[in-house]
Order: sequence, then structure tokens, then C-alpha cells
Amino acid sequence: MLCRLSGCSMVKKGILGAALGAGALYLAFGTSAPSYVKTAFHKVRNNAKSAVPVQFEIDRAREEIASLEPAIKDGIAHYVQSQVEIENLGREISLMKANLETEKTTMKTLRNSLETGELRLAGSTTYTAEEVKSDLARRLDSYRLNNRLLENKEATLKAKQKTLAAAKDQLGQMATTKKALLAKIDGIEARLKMIETTQSSREFNFDDSALARAKASVSDLEKRLDVMARVAEMEGKYSDSGVPIIIEPGRDVVKEVDNELGAPAKKPTADKSL
Repeated sequence: MLCRLSGCSMVKKGILGAALGAGALYLAFGTSAPSYVKTAFHKVRNNAKSAVPVQFEIDRAREEIASLEPAIKDGIAHYVQSQVEIENLGREISLMKANLETEKTTMKTLRNSLETGELRLAGSTTYTAEEVKSDLARRLDSYRLNNRLLENKEATLKAKQKTLAAAKDQLGQMATTKKALLAKIDGIEARLKMIETTQSSREFNFDDSALARAKASVSDLEKRLDVMARVAEMEGKYSDSGVPIIIEPGRDVVKEVDNELGAPAKKPTADKSL
């Protein structure tokens, strides 16, 4: 019970101390007290970052860049797997199209047999008209169902091809960004070595402005690294690369457009007679 009372007393003292501290800040700075606290916090944080050795920040940046490698390898593996799936889906679509064409030919043959009355379709077996119609109905329903499935597979193929193209662009951008970042780090490290050499060769009146600039540059390495990596990811993810549309041979696109939208009105020909 005493421990609980003692703990409660300490909590109350802490709350009271915080309230008194806040009250003192308000009395000293008025409504600007939060701004003073925020400025002091940022100053302490910036001083702590400035105290970190430049070489340590360079090594840390190199580790950040190296951490991109597993993501690139995973992306390559996913890209290859998706590529194989797209190829298999393309072959499946081609096979479905061939089967539908065969089924269409069979249905036309059945339809002609009903028209001509020749119902001996295979060997010496003769079928009745009702049997042929029943078989034709079954084939037609199956043909329509498979045709819808084919349309869905073709839509899926287009979506996968578009995603694959975006993934390829993203991989290329990430690899390019990684090389650029490594080159930038090498340049910063070479600059630091030069500054350190100049610093060690001087005995008096050392101008540390170049070193201060190097420290300021390196302190922002992590932020630039994150921004560049995320930009590379977002550009690949939202790139608007489409799949080219290939017109099938023999397809009359103009006639299809006229049937769908209506043929344009013909302009009256001018009278050439004098």
C-alpha cells in the first residue's frame, strides 16, 4: 500500500513539475512558447547529426544502396515468372481459337445437313433431324461459352502484358538509379579524402568551410537516396506503357466502324458538265 502511495505521489509530482514547467515557459514567452521549444529541439537534433563522422555517413549510404540489390533480384525473378505465365497463356489462347474454328466448321456441316436432308454424317450411320438439331444445340451452347472464356483470357493476357512492360521499366530505372547513387557516393568520398589531405597538410589557419559543406551534403544522403529510389519505383508502377494493337489480316476495320457507328454521308459530286 505504501509503495502504491509512493508511486502515486511520484506521478503527481511529475505531472505537477511538467505543469509548472509549461507555466514557466508560457510566462516567459507567452503564446510563442511552443515555437521556442520546437526550435530548440531541431537545433539539438541538427547538432547531433553534425557530430556524426562524414565517413560513417558515407558507409551508411553505401549500405542503403546495397540494400536495393535484393529488391532488384526479386524483381527479376518475378519478371521472368510472369513472362513464362504470359507465354503459356498465349499458347492456351491460340489452342482455344483453333478449337473454336474447328467447332464452327462442324456446326456449319450439321446445319447444311439439315438443309440438304443428308443426315448420314459419319460412316453408314444415319441420324434423324431431331438428333442432329439436339447435337447442334449442344455444340452451339458450348461454342458460345468457350468464346466468352476466350475473351476473358485475351483481356487477362493484355493486362499481364501491360504489367510486365511496367515491371521491365521499373527494373531498368532501379538499376540505373543504383549506379548513379554509387557514382555519387564515390565522388563524395573522393572529395572528402581531398579535404582531409588538405586539412592534414595545413598547420595553421585551417579553413573548414569545404569540410562543412561536405558534412552538409552527406547529412542529406539518406533523404536523397530514399527519394530517388521511391521515384524510380513510382515511375515504373504508374508508367502508361500500353500493349500495341495488331490488326488481324483480312479484317475490314472501316466496314466494322461503319456498321457500328453508321457510314458517313457521301458528299455530292460536282457537275463537271459545261
